[in-house]
Amino acid sequence: MAFVPAPGYQPTYNPTLPYYKPIPGGLRVGMSVYIQGVANEHMKRFFVNFVVGQGPGADVAFHFNPRFDGWDKVVFNSQQDGKWGNEEKKRSMPFRKGAAFELVIMVLPEHYKVVVNGDPFYEFGHRIPVQLVTHLQVDGDLTLQSINFIGGQPAPSPGPMPNPGYPGPGKHNQQPCNLPCMEGAPTFNPPVPYKARLQGGLVARRTIVIKGYVPPSGKSLVINFKVGSSGDVALHINPRLTEGIVVRNSYLNGKWGAEERKSSFNPFAPGQFFDLSIRCGLDRFKVYANGQHLFDFSHRLSNFQGVDTLEIQGDVTLSYVQI
Repeated sequence: MAFVPAPGYQPTYNPTLPYYKPIPGGLRVGMSVYIQGVANEHMKRFFVNFVVGQGPGADVAFHFNPRFDGWDKVVFNSQQDGKWGNEEKKRSMPFRKGAAFELVIMVLPEHYKVVVNGDPFYEFGHRIPVQLVTHLQVDGDLTLQSINFIGGQPAPSPGPMPNPGYPGPGKHNQQPCNLPCMEGAPTFNPPVPYKARLQGGLVARRTIVIKGYVPPSGKSLVINFKVGSSGDVALHINPRLTEGIVVRNSYLNGKWGAEERKSSFNPFAPGQFFDLSIRCGLDRFKVYANGQHLFDFSHRLSNFQGVDTLEIQGDVTLSYVQI
């Protein structure tokens, strides 16, 4: 069963190094790049480059370069016409050797905003126009788990788009939901417990994306798709970390149904990040984790369109929710 990412959310899972790939639709203000990985035990340095084109001598609009060299620091720079610009640095190291991390680089009008493990870290002012950036490059002493390009749908324009060979990730957002769709704006680092209204209800082919982190001491978390007026739960997802299982169920007319426990793997582990995509189909929910099929859950609530609330609670830190 193929994983189909929702528009506006373009992930790559377990990419190999060196990574040097086009940014879908090119870079735009409003986009965010999420990089999840693990720093090597003997890490010395790694880098992330926002590149204009591909190949030797390409300009680098933003160079992000953590260095473990006895004077632990992170270096920021740009390169134009083969020459590095004025180096900026921060003598603080937000990465730990051997530890998982989540690096978010947000493209804002005035600068790149760097966030590490949910904490703002640095802002680097633009030296090269954002719209010229076409590729992302990552390499160094780390293992990549995922690279996710989020948002950045192009503004309507009769003129040519940069990189016409790569359609914008938001291309289908205004079309009928014959492709996976998401209705709401993304929420970054929301507090837990989390509760949000699903505007328009849970229509077929709607996809909800949840990215988060399970703390090392985590024991359990819950994700509920509810009917607000009745309290019915169409889908209850309950990773039980101490048991190593992901329980699914429904709560209808005041009663819990039969539990389902079998899954192809378990992405919810203490000290690890997860990336969950939950797609509502005509007859079932299709759930993927880190790009792999996790489980299906057949609809038990006949009017699943009445589901209008998403709740998340328990031992979890949320980094991104898109409904």
